[in-house]
Amino acid sequence: MTRLVLMLTAGVLLATSSQAETSRGFKKLLDAVVRIDVREFAYEAGSKRFQSGVGSGVIVSHDGLILTNAHVVGLRAVDINVTLANLERVSAELVGWDHWTDLALLRLDQDEIAKKGHKFAVARFGDSDGIAPGETVYAVGTPHGLTRTVTRGIISNPRRFFADSRGVKGYETGQFNTWLQTDAAINPGNSGGPLVTSDGRIVGINSRGYSGADNLGFAIPSSTARRVMAGLAQDGAIQRSYIGIVPGALRDLEDFYDLELNTGMLINSVDPGSPAAEAGIRGGDILLKINGSSVDGRFPEQLPPIKNRIAVSPVGASLTLSIKRGDNSTDFDVATEELVSRVGDESVVEIWGLSIREVSRPFARENQLPDDDGVLVIGVQRGFPAAVAGLSTGDVITKINDTPIASIEDVLAQAEIYEKSPDKVLLEARRKFRVSLYVLKP
Repeated sequence: MTRLVLMLTAGVLLATSSQAETSRGFKKLLDAVVRIDVREFAYEAGSKRFQSGVGSGVIVSHDGLILTNAHVVGLRAVDINVTLANLERVSAELVGWDHWTDLALLRLDQDEIAKKGHKFAVARFGDSDGIAPGETVYAVGTPHGLTRTVTRGIISNPRRFFADSRGVKGYETGQFNTWLQTDAAINPGNSGGPLVTSDGRIVGINSRGYSGADNLGFAIPSSTARRVMAGLAQDGAIQRSYIGIVPGALRDLEDFYDLELNTGMLINSVDPGSPAAEAGIRGGDILLKINGSSVDGRFPEQLPPIKNRIAVSPVGASLTLSIKRGDNSTDFDVATEELVSRVGDESVVEIWGLSIREVSRPFARENQLPDDDGVLVIGVQRGFPAAVAGLSTGDVITKINDTPIASIEDVLAQAEIYEKSPDKVLLEARRKFRVSLYVLKP
């Protein structure tokens, strides 16, 4: 009887110790979660406009690195302020930004931290690859500006796939990873905060929620976040490779292609002018292997990891793709090129009331433009010379006063000449495969 009592007492002590450790881990996590207030500018309707926003973040290193969402803090941020767990406010700077995964990395102002003697905790990462449906998780952040709020839920699906992920500020997002789906409430302002287990370990970075849905939220897995964070801390950006294939799931199509189950991936289409197209690969082909390693793209959830296998290859590397076409299998050597967004750099010519964007290589291919020279009109301001002349969103400016335009700098140089000596300006622009002339008057 005495032995039984001792065993029960030891069990209670172990359980109590475990609960205390879990509680300490969660408390430390709470002390690492921050509120982020951002002021940034945007080029809209032919003018430069400022806007403010609020989001969440989590401190992940002792030198003040903060992981958050790319849609919380963008490249045009001019003022970033972080509210620590002790309610003290500290300025921060953008270290790196990656719209493809909706992740950004900030760093607290170390001089300000040292001068004011502020303290902060550092969060720990967990294993998102090992998390299972039904496991309890907590979303921590600043919903609607309410600092350090915790909501509880479960993992609804650890590998959610989006066929067409909503982009970050118009950029592409979510092509190289699946998402953690949770019913823990994620509201505006929660973005960038951590999704954690009961011991306070980060398994995801909260990114999005569906308005009108009953707690339908999604987080970027910590396995993806840690990898991207390391790259952003080192280089400020993530370089990826591109070959131009658009994948498709093979589910229910195996019989048509005479394939065994779990063998290969459908190439749905190939981007015109891309490395894959130049190598001779085309839509309807079946990708069997990449550099001798088999590919299994039967289900949609399996497509992002396959795309990531290509993306992490060095830019300029040669990939050997084993392709099945009809009854034959052939190896194609494809040289990768750097993956770039269809959204190019932007600027504004306020004297003309004109917002413009660089024509990127993907945009040129999508719109069947002869090259990626010129600048795209993304907005005009009513009553200003560009609008009065008839320019509109979607036009591609190719010449100004008979000078070829290859970049935003070329446009700004012409605008500077105009500003010093206002006179009529002749613009040549391409609109839906037709070239038109427009006269801007002072």
